[in-house]
Amino acid sequence: MGETQSPPFVDFQDVWLAYNEELLRANHFAVEAIDLQVKRGEFIAIVGPSGCGKSTFMKLTTGLKMPSMGKIRIDGEPVTGPLKISGMAFQAPSLLPWRTTVDNVLLPLEIVEPYRSTFKAKRKEYVERARRLLQKVGLGGYEDKFPWQLSGGMQQRASICRALIHEPKMLLLDEPFGALDAFTREELWCILRDLWTEQQFNVILVTHDLRESVFLADTVYVMSKSPGRFVVKREIELPRPRELELTYTKEFTDIVLELRSHIGAIRSNAPTASAPAVIPQ
Repeated sequence: MGETQSPPFVDFQDVWLAYNEELLRANHFAVEAIDLQVKRGEFIAIVGPSGCGKSTFMKLTTGLKMPSMGKIRIDGEPVTGPLKISGMAFQAPSLLPWRTTVDNVLLPLEIVEPYRSTFKAKRKEYVERARRLLQKVGLGGYEDKFPWQLSGGMQQRASICRALIHEPKMLLLDEPFGALDAFTREELWCILRDLWTEQQFNVILVTHDLRESVFLADTVYVMSKSPGRFVVKREIELPRPRELELTYTKEFTDIVLELRSHIGAIRSNAPTASAPAVIPQ
């Protein structure tokens, strides 16, 4: 097959991380033996019990942490420090309260090269880009409002725009919709689905919400309790484009229940009869 020939966009080769030398000497790892290959443009989700190392994995992927052992390559290059080709959004939108929505979205362009050096000269063009992106996520008319004038869901939309404004090749999302009500969360799933379908950047989504992972991702990985390692790889072969109605079908619910049984088994440290066999990396 053609796609197996192209190198993976994200490539973890036997990656282990201990948070300091003392823990390393004691063989106490936050994540261990991570082998992961993600195709260019693929949307993956990572689920697992609290404290299993999902956020540690994100830090390794962005170059904020270097592995104790193993190698990480992103977009063909070894990771040696913080990546410029990624955008990030977290559970808390963390918008600057003294900046308008559009100025919050513009922030990465003021900080990240090559945009930073041309920001003043190209400000008008960048503002237009930010306004177009805000309109796409349903924030037309709110561009000049301040964060305190926006609902939680609106703030999170602005946060996703800020993560995408510099047109990164990879978007990292750490529980981005966890604090929102169910209706707002589903609206944002659809917005993220549409942005990804249009732009085909890589997405790594860390979430506790199994429905969210199955609705959005091409592949879902389940992490074990600390030290975190990937114990299940589940390809989601539901056809795209996916509409919210899909989440009420038996086909969808069966996958969610299958993933849930894996996590239940991890939490109790006991295999479940209903859980399908672990798919090795």
